[in-house]
Amino acid sequence: MNTIQIDILNPKAAKLLKDLADLNLIAIRKSPKNDFAAVLKKLRGKDALVPSLEEITKEVELVRAKRYAK
Repeated sequence: MNTIQIDILNPKAAKLLKDLADLNLIAIRKSPKNDFAAVLKKLRGKDALVPSLEEITKEVELVRAKRYAK
């Protein structure tokens, strides 16, 4: 079985694909809407030490101060 991803630009194409699926010529599967968000959630779930907003702000301010001091 070959798998391809298709971006449907015209609603008529969606109807054609549904008809093909009804004839058991193709299978249509819904994919997760946001794969990137799922990967982020998985990665963040493994991290025991999540920085607070204040820690992130301090780090950003330090980097900006170093950048603009040059």
